[in-house]
Amino acid sequence: MTPPVLSIRSLTTSFRVDRAWRPVVEDLSFDIAPRETVAVVGESGSGKSVTALSVMRLLPAANSRVEGQIALAGRELLPLPEAEMRRVRGNDIAMIFQEPMTSLNPVLTVGFQVAEALVYHRALDRSAAEAEALRLFERVRIPAARSRFHEYPHHFSGGMRQRVMIAMALACRPKLLIADEPTTALDVTIQAQILELIKMLQEEEGMSVLFITHDMGVVAEIADRVVVMYKGKAVETGSTAEVFRTPRAPYTRALLAAVPRLGSMAGRARPMRFPMVDIATGGSDEPTETPDTVAERPLLEVSDLVTRFDIRGGVLSRIRGRVHAVEKVSFTLHAGETLALVGESGCGKSTTGRSILRLVPPTSGRILFEGRDVAALDRAGLRQMRRRMQMIFQDPYASLNPRKTVGGALAEPIIVHGLAGKAEARERVASLLRKVGLPPDAAGRFPHEFSGGQRQRLCIARALALEPRLIVADEAVSALDVSIKAQVLNLMLDLQAELGLAYLFISHDIAVVERVSHRIAVMYLGEIVEIGPRAAIFESPQHPYTKRLMAAVPVPDPDHRAIRRGLSGAEIRSPVRPPDYLPPPRSYREISPGHLVQAWGEEWDRT
Repeated sequence: MTPPVLSIRSLTTSFRVDRAWRPVVEDLSFDIAPRETVAVVGESGSGKSVTALSVMRLLPAANSRVEGQIALAGRELLPLPEAEMRRVRGNDIAMIFQEPMTSLNPVLTVGFQVAEALVYHRALDRSAAEAEALRLFERVRIPAARSRFHEYPHHFSGGMRQRVMIAMALACRPKLLIADEPTTALDVTIQAQILELIKMLQEEEGMSVLFITHDMGVVAEIADRVVVMYKGKAVETGSTAEVFRTPRAPYTRALLAAVPRLGSMAGRARPMRFPMVDIATGGSDEPTETPDTVAERPLLEVSDLVTRFDIRGGVLSRIRGRVHAVEKVSFTLHAGETLALVGESGCGKSTTGRSILRLVPPTSGRILFEGRDVAALDRAGLRQMRRRMQMIFQDPYASLNPRKTVGGALAEPIIVHGLAGKAEARERVASLLRKVGLPPDAAGRFPHEFSGGQRQRLCIARALALEPRLIVADEAVSALDVSIKAQVLNLMLDLQAELGLAYLFISHDIAVVERVSHRIAVMYLGEIVEIGPRAAIFESPQHPYTKRLMAAVPVPDPDHRAIRRGLSGAEIRSPVRPPDYLPPPRSYREISPGHLVQAWGEEWDRT
């Protein structure tokens, strides 16, 4: 029998809390065979990431304790001196982290950082290392890789930064790749390509993978075996097919029930709440459709919106090019309606939302909100308008001031806009907290004392503080566990029904978009290529790019793994254009009432 690449026996990892050791991983045992992918699944706090950090020996020695056995190809890792363990990390074991910005050095170019790993571990000279790093960039499909090689991490989108991290992890062809939620922040097409890349590397190099995720669709797509963790313990272990077909543990059944499935909204006219799952029993309630509250008159009208960013360089800082982030985007949004903007990283979704709120100055176009021209507003008028338009950002922790209590953060906009005095503001804060499902006494706590899902609820509460009519939700639930995601989305749907809110829902999660949207706009390279009612887009997609997005969605069923979905390997085009570039004129045809599709050329027919 072939010995395992990784063998974990009776792993217990504890942290010192109030002078006592608290175990967060208890008596965990499993093996990973050569070329095998084992997925460790569970919600935040289940011990998944701590297990990976224990294997890498990256936990702080001062307040952590790792007991048991961890062997890599028969070699015990826990007794190794730190100098020897450094040679193991990156060379024999590589790790991809969930948040790439905290993993990359902000003062070094991305190309230098990947090349540095090759110099250290593979003893390449600098020029050979840079050539290999560039090849890796192209392999993980970073567009315009050669021109972006010497850029800094903050110049990249979240999805692009994660691709840099994946290139770095794969640089030394490790025996074991530990992937800690590596595709959570990625678009479905890029996620599908990364999963295909990992599987291909397994075949070429005999690499094994420890894949940590909460996405059961990804598990079905890539994993050979599954370890389900709950509160630090493995509650179920087995082959992927067994776990999906006959889950034994109630918690496993709860995880599977909370996964949105593409096509589940067929025949339904309105958005639908997610079923709430009882983790103790694995049972769930019946999902219900939301009431129809869509108004007839548009609340927001966007016409020919253009947003471009100048690229300057040289001694005189002349304009050398422009990023065409948003090009001639037009749509309307009604009160009580959710319009979803979907597309890959860099397509202009977030820039569109920020341009509407004038957080980013639009280059041209017209934005009417409640009949008023947003671009024509002065500073005082813009401040008043922003009372009625609010934004929920992707990272709830970065959106909250860590030095302010939650109550202070929620009360501040109320007081600043003169809506209430300090005493009345406290009462409003208590009411807002109750509205988003948190106790009023949470006002005295700080952001770090809340879970990720609770922090996102706080961001929703802050967005509601000024009683807005429009909320731009920019990837507001993309990083949350499936059950927490369901709770937050149900809250947003309930608030929409109660208050008549309009949502511009920016997301790359197609299955979630299908569940919560009334209409959908598909964006590619700053342009809307297809827009229409949800049912029309999902049941009869017309544009090749829309079809590509649909095909890339992972299906939470292991039987679909062998089905080749015809994913395109075409290079993603860059939105950077010469200064004198003029976008070609675009034409649209109406397929059915409200369903418009952009005419496409030969380049799409080839893909």
